[in-house]
Amino acid sequence: MKKTVCPSVLALCLLSANAWAAKDCEVLKTELNAKIESHGAKNFTLDVVDRDADSGKKRVVGTCEAGKKKIVYTRN
Repeated sequence: MKKTVCPSVLALCLLSANAWAAKDCEVLKTELNAKIESHGAKNFTLDVVDRDADSGKKRVVGTCEAGKKKIVYTRN
């Protein structure tokens, strides 16, 4: 019995790990904003865009919503 319970518990934990890793975009944007400001940057913008959007000269600094969106950094 223990042999069948352990693999199923492990599988459940692995599946739920993806849900924990999928941060809300606004939460991640706030965290990134604080981290960038702590390094001394002042004039910048963080924008949440779709994963497929062309970021052009903008630098991708994070992804959110399980990879459906990305956060891009623009220096002003």
